[in-house]
Amino acid sequence: MDHAASCHCGALAFTFEGQIDQAIDCNCSLCRRRGALLWFAPRAAVVLQVDPSALRTYTFNTHRLQHHFCGVCGVAPYSEGIGPDGEAMIAVNLRCVPALDLGTLKVVPYDGAAV
Repeated sequence: MDHAASCHCGALAFTFEGQIDQAIDCNCSLCRRRGALLWFAPRAAVVLQVDPSALRTYTFNTHRLQHHFCGVCGVAPYSEGIGPDGEAMIAVNLRCVPALDLGTLKVVPYDGAAV
């Protein structure tokens, strides 16, 4: 299934493919503050729809994940990194997918604060 996602102002928009039935609720210091509900997929599943110059990136702790956010409105719709299998992966903030009914998802807690 195809999905459309964006930051608040639309300067950072993308589409991605995948079946979404659950969300990860991470309690690390960043996800807790931004209220992200995450869904993970191979990086190849995402197609950026806008000029990447609107993209800004933040890293912290081990700097293994690139947390992308909009340079205009500040909303963070996705992060990128390398998965446990060594492949490029993406973590989509499902709160940035307007057509998705978050109430239908199984929310799985993840203790990112302990990692």
